[in-house]
Amino acid sequence: MKTLLLILYSLTTCLSGKAQYYLRGEIKDESDNPISNVKILLHSSGYLYYSGNLGGFGITLTKESDTITVSADGYYTSSLAVDASKFQKIIMKPRFAATPKPQNRLMSLTKNLSPEELSRWTVAAETYSSLVENEFLPAKKYPETGFAININKASYSNIRRFLNMNNYVPPDAIRIEEMLNYFHYNYQAPTGDSTFSFRSAISSCPWNHGNQLLFLQVCAKKANMDSIPPANLVFLIDVSGSMDLPNRLPLLKSAFSLMVNNLRNQDTVSIVVYGGVNGVWLTPTSGAEKKKILESIAQLEPGGATPGEGGIRAAYRLAKSQFIKGGTNRVILATDGDFNVGQQSEDELNQLISSYRSADIYLTCLCVGMGNYKDSKLEVLANRGKGNFAYLDNEKEAEKVLMEEFAQTIYAVARDAYVNIQFDPAIVKSYRLIGFENKLNALSDTSNIIQGGEIGSGHTLMALVEIEPVQPDTDSATKSSSPAHVSLHFELPADTIPRMEEYEVPYRFSSFEELPKPYRFATTVALFGSLLKKSRFTERISWDELLKMSTASYDPNDVSQKEYLLMIEQAKKIYHKNRKARK
Repeated sequence: MKTLLLILYSLTTCLSGKAQYYLRGEIKDESDNPISNVKILLHSSGYLYYSGNLGGFGITLTKESDTITVSADGYYTSSLAVDASKFQKIIMKPRFAATPKPQNRLMSLTKNLSPEELSRWTVAAETYSSLVENEFLPAKKYPETGFAININKASYSNIRRFLNMNNYVPPDAIRIEEMLNYFHYNYQAPTGDSTFSFRSAISSCPWNHGNQLLFLQVCAKKANMDSIPPANLVFLIDVSGSMDLPNRLPLLKSAFSLMVNNLRNQDTVSIVVYGGVNGVWLTPTSGAEKKKILESIAQLEPGGATPGEGGIRAAYRLAKSQFIKGGTNRVILATDGDFNVGQQSEDELNQLISSYRSADIYLTCLCVGMGNYKDSKLEVLANRGKGNFAYLDNEKEAEKVLMEEFAQTIYAVARDAYVNIQFDPAIVKSYRLIGFENKLNALSDTSNIIQGGEIGSGHTLMALVEIEPVQPDTDSATKSSSPAHVSLHFELPADTIPRMEEYEVPYRFSSFEELPKPYRFATTVALFGSLLKKSRFTERISWDELLKMSTASYDPNDVSQKEYLLMIEQAKKIYHKNRKARK
């Protein structure tokens, strides 16, 4: 099986490297409901692909036209000719009545946006949520916007994986807010009884000299590790046959072994597995018995099918049986995401996770692998479980997430957190939130509301907003004026009382060159993501200009930032090569 997977992956990689065309589309039933996990057979290569949760797909082609066959349980199989120059809208006729469309949640609160993309992108059998880039909105008509504080970082390490493999990055795999929050930006501890500290800055916009950039930085307080209540942790580990590759189960075993070293005597660890073996692998064990826990992890072996739904249910039941009132209760799911949901629908599984979330049992997702990596599915599960989401592309990243950032990953200081921004139309003509992009299905549902995220100990959020000022001349701006009012809404982990901290954004304009290095560096990260997405808002900036800006603003003592420069250089080579190939 390992050999077969490696061969298939190599063939897929070769194909993606030579391809000049991308076939994109969506598959729905006759009631306009998306159909997930549809088998898509590409006739020219014989390769098999799958649609994502929203029915979207993207396939690399070596020629503009081809033929595909689509099939799914409960629907009639059909074959059709396809053209990569056109977006494919495929309707499948059901053999029985379609299931109701599930509700979806917004990532940000801005309404009435027009979708620009109508698909989900896949690489081989990988799936990514189709995102719609935020547009400029008039402040007079839409003075308020907001976004959930979900400080995930999975997108950055996944992008690094693609670039290290000399591959083009799927646009929908690029979530700029996760790229921004991969880095640390001069942490400033809150004062007094505040849960958060807040800083802001306004500067010129490097890619649009008529506009300005608004920087919003929020820092969460650090929990006192000596006074943190005990933790009830359930490791839910995928040991199915798809995990039998060096960058999957062996990497996870190493990651969890690192994590065990951070456990305290009062913490409790359990292990649930699913695959060739299903059920409780390690009964609840004190953090004082590290040797026993490590031996249990070392004995894990891959094999069998992927009954993920049953594993999730078993893990939550075990977490509930060991529930610590006032403590940290968390399921940590570790998988490549390629699991079935058993006899229940994905909507029912999401409801299950939501119900346990309401009972203060949260979900963290650790993701590995390539080729069949289900980013879209795991991101949804983590958000439903009010937990965080990380992609481990190597052992170094595992050490970063589970050792260096252990407290941020495991211990929450706030939950249901989101930011609301109210702009002053007398100062701000229009604005564009960078990142925090909504999924297509969320945009289509006008009943959706914003869902807050979980904030770990010592977390830092950096958010950027591009604004078009009413008065382009910064000298004419009233120094005492405030272009925006920011409110941060959240709950403390121990109660359900809504809380709010408010901040005024002073109009203190600085040229980009005068900005502190961390803000300039954050700007380059947002620009990097925009260039990878080929955003129309940053078309004037070249890769050479980005590299120059990044070199001038990075911290040479920060290993992650040094690596970031190498990623830009690698991306420059790949994207220039692709551009030449299309000419």
